Amino acid sequence: MRMPFPWSGKRPEQAEAEEVFVKGEKVILREKRIEDAPEDYAWRVDEELARLDATRPLRMSYADFQRYSQEEMGYSNPRSKRLAIETHDGTHIGNIMYYDIDLRRKESELGIMIGDRDYWGKGYGTDSVNSLLEHIFINTEITRVYLHTLEWNERARKSFTKSGFKEVKKVRRSGMDFVLMEIWRSDWQAVFGKDAPNKDGEVSSDPAE
Repeated sequence: MRMPFPWSGKRPEQAEAEEVFVKGEKVILREKRIEDAPEDYAWRVDEELARLDATRPLRMSYADFQRYSQEEMGYSNPRSKRLAIETHDGTHIGNIMYYDIDLRRKESELGIMIGDRDYWGKGYGTDSVNSLLEHIFINTEITRVYLHTLEWNERARKSFTKSGFKEVKKVRRSGMDFVLMEIWRSDWQAVFGKDAPNKDGEVSSDPAE
């Protein structure tokens, strides 16, 4: 996932972005709230989680992090959407986002972090990705979602494969080896049998549309 404060120095959008609420089999994807800050901060300063996310642990005080998080709530970025991952009983266990949204090319990159280790290896990450893909392919014009995962992270690669992603090629970035993975709306429809809007905004189950 990207650096935490890409909105700094930008003007807030005049129109409010549409709120997202998605319920999966195990998780709920919802809008971020300032109440998420304690967990978000704990995950961002964690060295193991930073390594899995191919980033560096955050080096700032919690007070500064909370202030910047509050600032983020007042800005709408049309090229990025970040959501909290909750269990059905309301426990905040991670975050998921789609960003670098390119409506001309109809594509976006996906990033996810399950920060609460109690929920690792139990299908919560896969359900989060499945739920977000369903939201994207049914409710937006995006036809391709891609991601970069560390080559050595076999667990992540297997999880993304379960959600229908296919490995495309290896990519070298900042001295680290990644695997580019992608999924197209037509392939997602073929695997999961879901309907998605066609070019006129109407729902169709025909991948050719």
